[in-house]
Amino acid sequence: MSGLFVYLKRAVAAVCVCFALSVAGNAQEGREAFLLEALSSAEASEIAGILDSLREIWGQSGSPAIDLLLRRGEEALDAGVPEVAVEHLTAAVDHAPEFAAAREARARAYYQLDHIGPALDDIRVVLALNPRHIGAMNGLATILEDVGRIEEALAVQEKLLEMMPAAENVMAAIGQLETQLSGRDA
Repeated sequence: MSGLFVYLKRAVAAVCVCFALSVAGNAQEGREAFLLEALSSAEASEIAGILDSLREIWGQSGSPAIDLLLRRGEEALDAGVPEVAVEHLTAAVDHAPEFAAAREARARAYYQLDHIGPALDDIRVVLALNPRHIGAMNGLATILEDVGRIEEALAVQEKLLEMMPAAENVMAAIGQLETQLSGRDA
């Protein structure tokens, strides 16, 4: 009887852990949806804080080791050593290929190294995993502009503006892209 009791106790504990993880995941998804919705009506002064909160959510892989690799990669980016960032972020991606934050950060590192193809590959995966990932959308717009695909860059910036209508940097980017387009047409 005690063996059965131990088994049942472990089974109940496992079910409770699974339930807690499910609730935590749903709460995180709910918070993300709330923040994305808040962007659509946020004042310009509120946007940075909301974006920081989204980056915090997106930067949690669920694994302390993967989170550490992401943090080290971002620290290397901040320190101006993108080649070191790529090493840390590639290790994170190798162990957690669907962790969009590591791919988005690695795309930034590749971009700093002028490796446009690999940066675009990572951005493509990030947007497949999370079509509303603002950092990836911004990176895509930047790269498209750099390679002269102004109309496509403008379309991405307009999508960003739909998500956050008060974003002054996005409005400025749209204005610059429209000026470039009008210069081409003239």
